[in-house]
Amino acid sequence: MQLTHYTTNFKKRTFPIILVCDNVTNAPNIGSLFRMADAFGIEKLVLCGENIQLGRKISKTSRATEKVVNYDICPSALEVVKELKENNHHIISLEITDKSEPIHTAKFSNEKSIVLVIGDENFGVSEAILNLSDAVFHIDMFGQNSSMNVVQATNIAVYEITKQLS
Repeated sequence: MQLTHYTTNFKKRTFPIILVCDNVTNAPNIGSLFRMADAFGIEKLVLCGENIQLGRKISKTSRATEKVVNYDICPSALEVVKELKENNHHIISLEITDKSEPIHTAKFSNEKSIVLVIGDENFGVSEAILNLSDAVFHIDMFGQNSSMNVVQATNIAVYEITKQLS
């Protein structure tokens, strides 16, 4: 028998993960990030960039999870990351670089709260944030394309992190 939203017995919990979005501005992507943050028990979602406003398009995709997910909207991802780093958070960025490592090889622990930084749909995580990061991870891909949608990539990364923290 297929279960519904009301008949599942998933254990509700919150993981020490703050998701910082560096200029992710596409409304459907933001809505999907709210939905993912709720599904995976993310501690906080921080939307960073100019003129980010919640609206109908975000609500439609989020399926009202923006009402239950802890979130902030801030103008500068760099300033948010600097502050979190000063407060002893482990900063990791999801980006393909010449020094990034496959996320499936990473070892995550509950010793420090994790800040996962994801980047702009076109330009990725800024160089300044990459330089502040304690680690940079990518998702191994096996096709011709070298990138995937920011929400799809975030889902994979958060699944990997929460799987290890469970």
